[in-house]
Amino acid sequence: IFTKTRVGTELNYTMGEYILISLVMSAAAGLAGYLFFIKTRAHAKKKKYDVVEGLFRRLQVMTSCYVAFSHGANDVANAVGPVAVILAFSWQEVDTVYLLAFGGIGLALGITTWGYKVIRTVGGRITALTNTRGFSVDFAAATVVLVASKMGMPVSTSHAVVGAVIGVGLARGLDAVDLGVIKKIVYSWLLTLPATAFVSILIYRGLIILF
Repeated sequence: IFTKTRVGTELNYTMGEYILISLVMSAAAGLAGYLFFIKTRAHAKKKKYDVVEGLFRRLQVMTSCYVAFSHGANDVANAVGPVAVILAFSWQEVDTVYLLAFGGIGLALGITTWGYKVIRTVGGRITALTNTRGFSVDFAAATVVLVASKMGMPVSTSHAVVGAVIGVGLARGLDAVDLGVIKKIVYSWLLTLPATAFVSILIYRGLIILF
């Protein structure tokens, strides 16, 4: 995956390689961030620990906004990208602002309706999260996704966040993470690509038959 590349050279990775890169970078960043907090917190007493957690409870509001920003920069663009290409063949000019706005609205509706199920899994079933751990997860995942967006790499925010959560959990030892939940998540990822490809084939073939 990792080869010596000149500056300005277009990156031609497969979707699986993009996912692997985002997972590795997110897990490493989350692990490094949480190790820093462990070292800092090791010398703190209970009172100081509560103060630190209270501080990062407020800071996590900012990192949550950071995650939302990076999420929109990558996943919304992924959603409206094919639509923009289709419209470009029909119209001379395409207003990407409106397309991104519609994509953002759809993203918000999805989070408010079915998003709670994913939040429950990522936020509580992989490993126990505190404010400092959540801060590490948010900052690591958002940074990786934002860098990927800057490089034009279509990565998944979900993969990045899960990778960061796993990294934070592993910082406390293998027993701190639920391997059963992680296996189920990985299996769902492996099934997603062939399942979406198969459904896409069926839809396209159906449209050809109808029209």
